[in-house]
Amino acid sequence: MAATAAVKAAWWGANGLIARTLVRPEAGEARVRFEPEAPPPDGAFLRTAWLEAFRKDAADVAAGLYPVTESPPDTLSGAVRRAADFLQDARAVDQRRRRAGGVEARHDLGGEANAEAYPPYYRQNFHYQTGGWFTAESAARYEAQVEALFSGAAGPMRRRALSLLAKAWRGADQRGRRVLDLACGSGAFLVDLKAAFPRADVFGLDLSRAYLAEAGRRSGAPRVQALAERLPFADASLDAVTCVYLFHELPPKVRPKVAAEIARVIKPGGVFAFADSVQAEDAPKIARLLEAFPAFFHEPFYKSYQATDLPALFSGAGLQPEASDQAFLTKAILFRKRDHGKRSS
Repeated sequence: MAATAAVKAAWWGANGLIARTLVRPEAGEARVRFEPEAPPPDGAFLRTAWLEAFRKDAADVAAGLYPVTESPPDTLSGAVRRAADFLQDARAVDQRRRRAGGVEARHDLGGEANAEAYPPYYRQNFHYQTGGWFTAESAARYEAQVEALFSGAAGPMRRRALSLLAKAWRGADQRGRRVLDLACGSGAFLVDLKAAFPRADVFGLDLSRAYLAEAGRRSGAPRVQALAERLPFADASLDAVTCVYLFHELPPKVRPKVAAEIARVIKPGGVFAFADSVQAEDAPKIARLLEAFPAFFHEPFYKSYQATDLPALFSGAGLQPEASDQAFLTKAILFRKRDHGKRSS
């Protein structure tokens, strides 16, 4: 696992560096205008935090919490093809952003048979990515984009949520347990969940048909297309819900609705494993990096996410924080739905 992770990190770290060199959104007449409040990020802290993500992941595998889920490196031709596609699109995205003066329009879904199913916030072209959430090409490219952005640490970061869930369920019988990965995207975390809980009923939900198709190809897990704020499940019907990198892309008014839906579908005593961006209070040494992220990557709701009291948000829906973890640019929190039939000790 260590060798695979090292190769993957080096490869995508190099591609991320090439993309930043080619694109340079801070340069030229149409540069991103960013006026930071925080001091420059602490490079030593970033390197230490990046390495810590891999160390924690390897330690959890060694402890038997979950198996190795990093796939072997692509064939050389496959790796080069994916990298070339990512870099070509990064350049195209930058040119489109510059032509638009840094403003990204919502997607026009006039050709969609069910366009009204997509709320306006979802049509935002997050990250300026070509196709947004609506094309097979975007779904196939997404993992490369994320890995390049995080220098190969995307898997170890999101598995902080898996670590918390695996610890909560260690030694328990998984048979018959139902686990929903909410906003499963292209399926990377579904692969992790199925490997960690092979006897459980693991399935994914997303609003994008294209990403659900990619998730099915990667994981083989059952999938459902639906809104996160209107989950098509009965009350108290799931043992666990996981959610990775969704809440920073939700408008402030929608976050409580999604939190309430998550709490509604979880059984009393069941758990919610959350993972998303760190907030400035978690890592003040990189606060400037967090300030820059929404400006350089078109994240219209990220600033409000940074100011959100997450424990209060989910506690208000009936989910109590129980454990937490952090790795590099991601933090994870495990919440439990209060079982009113049990007395607290």
